[in-house]
Amino acid sequence: MMTNQPGISRRALLGIGLGAAAAPALAACGGQSTSGGGGEGSVTFLSTQFTPVEERQRFEKILADKVSSVKVAYNPVEAGVFASTIQSQVEAGKVQIGVVGGLHGDLAPQADRLQDVDDLVGGRQFVPDLLELGKLGGSAQKYIPWMQASYVLAVHKKALQWLPSGADVQKLTYDQLLDWMTAAKAGNGGKPVFGLPAGPKGLYHRFLQGFLLPSFTGGMVTTFRNADAVTAWEYLTQLWAQSVPASTNYDYMQEPLQRGEVLVAWDHVARLIAAPGDKPDDWVMAPAPRGPKGLGYLLVAAGVGIPRGAPDTDRAKELIKALTTTEVQQEVLRKNAFFPVVTADPPGDLPPAVALEAAAVQAQQNADDAILSLPPVGLGAKDGEMSQVFKDCFQQICLNRRPIRQVLDTQARRMNAILDEVKVACWKPDPPGEPCQVQ
Repeated sequence: MMTNQPGISRRALLGIGLGAAAAPALAACGGQSTSGGGGEGSVTFLSTQFTPVEERQRFEKILADKVSSVKVAYNPVEAGVFASTIQSQVEAGKVQIGVVGGLHGDLAPQADRLQDVDDLVGGRQFVPDLLELGKLGGSAQKYIPWMQASYVLAVHKKALQWLPSGADVQKLTYDQLLDWMTAAKAGNGGKPVFGLPAGPKGLYHRFLQGFLLPSFTGGMVTTFRNADAVTAWEYLTQLWAQSVPASTNYDYMQEPLQRGEVLVAWDHVARLIAAPGDKPDDWVMAPAPRGPKGLGYLLVAAGVGIPRGAPDTDRAKELIKALTTTEVQQEVLRKNAFFPVVTADPPGDLPPAVALEAAAVQAQQNADDAILSLPPVGLGAKDGEMSQVFKDCFQQICLNRRPIRQVLDTQARRMNAILDEVKVACWKPDPPGEPCQVQ
């Protein structure tokens, strides 16, 4: 299935959501649960978001407390289950799901299985470019923007003592980050202070896809094996040598940051939120570094839609309207650090850690040399295989120290085999060529 991706204006994503206090920022963070009453007469809400237990519980409480007009059975599942469930129910004509919520990449392959929801656009001021994404390349609205997020650096101020002369933590280059972490390791008695979420459930592949490789190559897929990609991986082997070895066990960086095992870490905003704890003045949140091509960053945009043939679409629409009210959007920000997609005045009671993240995300997106990236789009059940390509590159290059060129050539063939099967157009930061292929 070809999926044409509309362009996204980076600057159109800046003063929205929470205005000056918080620029937009969403990512994917299954099992079954119910909230807001659930049970008979409830709307079944199938989603790829809030799968971690704590995030799910907080979101269920928001549904119960803030969405009183509709009973909701919230069912967070993995992307593959999400795709197969929608496909099987719609094609069988026996749809039990009322609302589906996922990342843009989760929803794009389902365009033909989603009802048009143009009637839900009015009444709120959505980010125009996020609305355009929700049309999935057509003229009708297929999903409504739900929330968004990104990834930043969390820094304990203790680490600033080793920052290289002339370097600004808010405007780092990758070379400065390496110099900083090298000096920090030496100054910390030979113990590294930098960490990546490289555990079994960590999101380190998003660092590779949306940050490191775009910053060094300007792309993600088309440039996967070129000379600039080799340079990027050479850099990462050096940075990894200055990283806490236990990073391969870390799924959420807020935990080792809280314990003091790590002083500087990159992760999803929702997975850093607990790090400052009750001492936010001891912390800095900073944009990702920039490389030779610019500051690559990943925008993770999520939406909500209604499957064709869904039961009781009136209640499904009521749920979508409730999810996109200012009150609910801001509560999701407060509790789960996922940013609004509607314009609203900033709440006066943002948790300090969220305010720190908001400033970092805004600076990241406002950089003159920013390179906006999206998570893989249109891969459906193959999304996990694509992620595994990047994870295997990390394993083989950084951990096993295999020759970079050999690894990239092998993994490029594997990636192209996946892309040959799904036949999708490229997504940002790559040019919208069809079909997408490693060059």
